[in-house]
Amino acid sequence: MIEHTARPSARPHAFLTIGGDLPVRRIGYGAMRLTGGPGPAPATPDQAPVWWPPADRQGAVALLRRAVELGVDLIDTADSYALGANEELIAEALHPYPDHLVITTKIGVVRPSPAEWVPLGRPEYLRQQAELSLRRLRVERVDLLQLHRLDPQVPLEEQLGALRRLQEEGKVRHIGLSEVTLGQLRAAQAITPIASVENMYNLATRHHDDVVDYTAAHGIAFLPFFPIAMGAHAAPDGAVADVAREAGATPAQVALAWLLHRSPTIVPIPGTASAAHLEENLAAAAVELSAEQIGRLSALAEEHSGRPETS
Repeated sequence: MIEHTARPSARPHAFLTIGGDLPVRRIGYGAMRLTGGPGPAPATPDQAPVWWPPADRQGAVALLRRAVELGVDLIDTADSYALGANEELIAEALHPYPDHLVITTKIGVVRPSPAEWVPLGRPEYLRQQAELSLRRLRVERVDLLQLHRLDPQVPLEEQLGALRRLQEEGKVRHIGLSEVTLGQLRAAQAITPIASVENMYNLATRHHDDVVDYTAAHGIAFLPFFPIAMGAHAAPDGAVADVAREAGATPAQVALAWLLHRSPTIVPIPGTASAAHLEENLAAAAVELSAEQIGRLSALAEEHSGRPETS
C-alpha cells in the first residue's frame, strides 16, 4: 500500500502527464451530467438515464466553454451518453479545440433503452463506435479512448486488439479502461499499454483501493467517477463537514482535495450542470489539508452498499 501522508498544509502537485505526453490539470470535468429529458431531475446522478440531450442546450454549451475558461483541460464523455449527443455537444461548444484540451471518450456499452447499459465488446462494434466518436467529436484522433466496460462474452485480447488496431492506424493516441479490477488491469497490460483507468471511487466508495495504489505505482492515470459522492459522511456533523470548516472549504471541495492527496495519479472528473458548482469543484485544487486531516478522512469506512452502473 502507498503511505497516505502529507506535510501540514500540503498541496498536491497540480498537473499529471497521461501516457507520457498529455499534461493535464488534476481536476477535470465529467460531461455525463450534461444530459436531460422530460420529467423531474433524478435524486442522485446514478438514477439519471443519461439518454436525452440537455433540455437547456445553450446553457450546456456555455458551461463547457466556462470550464475551459477556468482551466479545465480534460473532459470525459462516452459514446453511450445520450446516444452520442454528449459528444456532439462537446464539439458544438469547443471545436476547434484548444491545443491543451484532452477529450477522453469511452466505447463498449450498448443502450437498448434508457435503463439498460449492456457491455458489447465485439471488435467490429468497437471499431464502428470509435469511428462514430471521431465523427461526432470532429477529430481525426482521440487522445484517450477507454473501454467503457469489459464484455465477459468476448476474449479480452479481441476487445483490446480492436483498440490497439485503431491506435496503430493513428485514430487513438492512448488506451484506457473503465470499472476494472486489479486482475483485469494486469491482464490488459499484458496485451497493450494502458494509460488510464476510470473507476468509481470516492471517500465513501473505496472498493478499488488496490487499483488506486497499483496505478499510482505504475504511473497510470486514475480517473474517479462520482468523486464527490460521500453517503452518510456528508452529514452536517460528519467528519467531512468538520474538516471543511477547519479548512475554510466546502465538503465537496474537501472530498476532491482528499482524492488529490490519495494518489499522485488521480484526476477526479466531477460533473455538474451548474456554473457555481463547477467553480466550487475546480477551486478544490487550492484547498490545503494537514496530515492529520487527511488521516481522519482516510480512516472513514466505506458505507455505500450499492454501485451505480453508469459512468
